[in-house]
Amino acid sequence: MGTDGLDDDAYRGRPFRKVRCFLMGWMFVHGTSEDAKLDLATTRRVLRRTVASMAPYRRHGLIASAFLIVFTGTTLAGPLLVRRAIDHGLADDNVAVLNSSVVAYVIVAALSYVSYRFAITSLARLGEGFLRDLRNRVFAKMLSQSMDFYDTERAGVLVSRMTSDVDSLQELVQMGLLMFAGSVLLLMGTATVLFLLSAKLMLICLVALPFVAIASVKFQRDSNKAYLAVRDNIGNTLSTLQEGISGVRVVQAFAREERQATQFAATNQELFRTHMASVRVQCWYLPIIEFAGAVTTAVALGVGGWMVRDGQISLGTVIAFILLLSGLFGPVQQLSELFNMVQSATAGLHKLYELLDGPISVDNPAVAVPTTTGGRIRIEHVSFGYGNGDLVVRDIDLDIDVGEKVAFVGPTGAGKSTVAKLVARFYDPTEGSITIGGIDLRSFAVDDLRKLVVVVPQEGYLFAGTIADNIRIARPGATDGQVRAALDAIGIADRFDQLPDGLSTEVRERGSRLSAGEKQLVSLARAALVDPEILVLDEATSSVDPGTESLVETAMDSLMQGRTVIAIAHRLSTSQRCDRVAVIVDGRLVELDTHDALIEQGAAYAALYEAWTAGHMLDDA
Repeated sequence: MGTDGLDDDAYRGRPFRKVRCFLMGWMFVHGTSEDAKLDLATTRRVLRRTVASMAPYRRHGLIASAFLIVFTGTTLAGPLLVRRAIDHGLADDNVAVLNSSVVAYVIVAALSYVSYRFAITSLARLGEGFLRDLRNRVFAKMLSQSMDFYDTERAGVLVSRMTSDVDSLQELVQMGLLMFAGSVLLLMGTATVLFLLSAKLMLICLVALPFVAIASVKFQRDSNKAYLAVRDNIGNTLSTLQEGISGVRVVQAFAREERQATQFAATNQELFRTHMASVRVQCWYLPIIEFAGAVTTAVALGVGGWMVRDGQISLGTVIAFILLLSGLFGPVQQLSELFNMVQSATAGLHKLYELLDGPISVDNPAVAVPTTTGGRIRIEHVSFGYGNGDLVVRDIDLDIDVGEKVAFVGPTGAGKSTVAKLVARFYDPTEGSITIGGIDLRSFAVDDLRKLVVVVPQEGYLFAGTIADNIRIARPGATDGQVRAALDAIGIADRFDQLPDGLSTEVRERGSRLSAGEKQLVSLARAALVDPEILVLDEATSSVDPGTESLVETAMDSLMQGRTVIAIAHRLSTSQRCDRVAVIVDGRLVELDTHDALIEQGAAYAALYEAWTAGHMLDDA
């Protein structure tokens, strides 16, 4: 009814023209690629699972269905009231019937507005609630994934799961559900009412419907190809834009502005070309629907006029018939336009479900052993390879006593960091086992193990927020006093107190307000706040700036006191401060002894130390 009706052209309101344009614009960007198409069986599984996932919102679905039924009824009631007013009001000169028809029309129009509004609200609650829960589940699954998952998955692909894949669902749940349900109800209701008004006239008017159906199938096929090309070129254009902006310093340093602008113009021109190709697809399809509707209306008007003259039907019936015809062709067009949206959304859902169903290689055991205390670390004949690749660690056998500090050294890529990651159980060994206090790491709950073994990485990663917020990541419930105590324990409180806002200083995105050394100090403070028994330092001073190097090393020495420490030593000055040095070459443990003893042996470690010393002296010269 009125300008809010689901019928495309009813009463000249043409409400779905805006929706149609909106969907066309959306499909320009989100056309479905050939490789994203799913076979019928997979599509059915995805849709069944999606319907089951919407069970918590069944009440909103039922409410929306009820309001859509009311809305469809009011849409169909309008032309019937017009028929009553003409046939029994004007023709019979019955003022009472005419007035009651007008009043009923106004009531039906108001009811149409109310029912349509509540249908939109109810379906939005259903769809948006489903998407909210889906985002939460996907993000939680990403965070719980093991490191080997991130070794094989590209960050851009994972981000696209939470952006483009979810965006493809966003439009579907916002307008697609409403359009689909409304179109189906309107199509069925209109066909039924038209048949009841005049079966003969309806059969005559259906002559154009097969041509509309054939055109819709062709449109779906052609639009898939056109929208795919548009989406690919949008990606190329955005990549060129991002590359130019990210590398603007290099571009300006070498006066390459013109070249970058020319490259962008080329990709932008290709985007223009594919956009125009997609417009041409619309240019032949949309006029066909409009023409079919016009021809059908003309047929209904002509044939209906002859039938009125012959007394087969009334004038009001013909007028109602013409008003209702738009409810026959409009839904067919809308359902065809929805096809790409549904296909793209189903492909996106399939990818998201694959992610949710993926196994977690480093997971909690069925029955976890409490980590009440640490103990001796036993690395027993451990071998490991990333994914299906070759082994990068081979038959490592090593014992680390409680409170002992062991430095892992070796050439780049030798496998020393991998051994440390295995001790922290970022990965599980391909062969062999690692135990703490005689208990296999796989027997501990992952969260408990993270409190027992803490890793300080090469680069201190900071999140947007204050310095205190970033330290508190290690223990979200820590008080301000506990944060302060952690800083005091490693002697770096004064460094942050010198900042204008102290620990309340905003670090900005990725900690851009702090130096590399200050970021690492925050990482060390996180470890101090947890107060672990076992500490893994993964080249913690390798990216430190000279201005904070001394402070970082002092803080690191304080943090190491009284703990079992595994230090990946990039700077061999670290290995001098450890009890023993483990030399790893080509994934094998080739030497193990104190720093002085290994120097005396004059083998692999002595060669590394001599090269490092020579380079260090050269830097100081």
